Amino acid sequence: MTRKNIVKFVFSGLVFALAATGCADKNKFTIEGKVKDGAGKILYFENITTNSILTLDSVKLGGDGNFKFKHARPEAPDFYRIRLNRQFITIAVDSTETVDIQTDTLYFAANCIIGGSPESEKIKVLAALQAKTGEAYNNLQKQFAAKAVTTDEYVAGVNSAIDEYKAKAREYIYAAPGSASAYFALLQQINKLLIFDPYEKADSKAFGAVANVWNMNYPNAARTKQLVGLYAQGLAAIRGENGGGISEKVKEMDSRDYFDFTLPSVNDMPVRLSEVGKGKVVLLDFTAQAMEDSPAHNRLLAQVYAKFHPLGLEIVQVSLDTDTHFWKNAVVNLPWISLLDAESVRSDIVKRYNVTKIPVAFVLNKEGECVKRFDAFDSMEKELEPLLKR
Repeated sequence: MTRKNIVKFVFSGLVFALAATGCADKNKFTIEGKVKDGAGKILYFENITTNSILTLDSVKLGGDGNFKFKHARPEAPDFYRIRLNRQFITIAVDSTETVDIQTDTLYFAANCIIGGSPESEKIKVLAALQAKTGEAYNNLQKQFAAKAVTTDEYVAGVNSAIDEYKAKAREYIYAAPGSASAYFALLQQINKLLIFDPYEKADSKAFGAVANVWNMNYPNAARTKQLVGLYAQGLAAIRGENGGGISEKVKEMDSRDYFDFTLPSVNDMPVRLSEVGKGKVVLLDFTAQAMEDSPAHNRLLAQVYAKFHPLGLEIVQVSLDTDTHFWKNAVVNLPWISLLDAESVRSDIVKRYNVTKIPVAFVLNKEGECVKRFDAFDSMEKELEPLLKR
């Protein structure tokens, strides 16, 4: 509730007035503090929902830099932030009544001292870790685009940065899976890509741990539904199941449209995934021909193609190479459908499939639904066979 919307009542008895005020405060939380050298600047109070940022209130800081915001306490742990221009401090609110923040305008988030909210202190550490990982990821992308690093160096660097984040984040996740910090650690993104991947077996366990506790404690919360949806979608793909595995987002859009795309083939003709995969089981492979292990990976795919193509399997290979000429020479004699994504690691398709490392492959059933993911390929033939017999 903003100050502008506060309605003042006049009560005849002082005791009754104090009792009413005390009751109201129990249903609110307070975020207050001081921004050094903040005089004249606008400070915003915002709610971070599962899909947007909502501005709840704002204040023009006075000479002392002091501020105070009050808002109705959420039914489940939720996230808020105070923002100064493009700098912001994320705050977790569950049972906390008052959060105190002391900071300055120059290093708004980095220098902030948070009191009264242990979960917010953890989130400050996690946010810094995510920023460090994102910086490493973006630097590698720039080097890769400028051909300053090889594909293998790029992949190794990305995997190293992500693995470092995951190792530290898991400490928060498994220490208290029902906490706000566990949710925050699990759902962090880099360039709209989830760092923890619900399609990976190890990461799926983390999603399951947090989703199950949140579902017990806060079954009706939007964040719980988000967690359960991601966990179910990833688990269904890992197990090769179809029913119940598609998230609410995908259901709303129709999974065939969500996973569909069009890319150029080796002869520069546009190829639409849904057209070449119509009525077939599709093994969608993401790789880069410039990778050192690419020949061995293609030999494995060749074995799969020879065995299962007569049974209705189509292989569609999307390469993320930046050198078009090299890619064409590498794939010209491959028997399956070879496509090039010129956007490479910045591609919207890469984000949609949450491709955080290569090679990686997905299985789309005859209805165009994504039902399985392969990060390791040693059991691929064994797991493909029952899908083709359905």
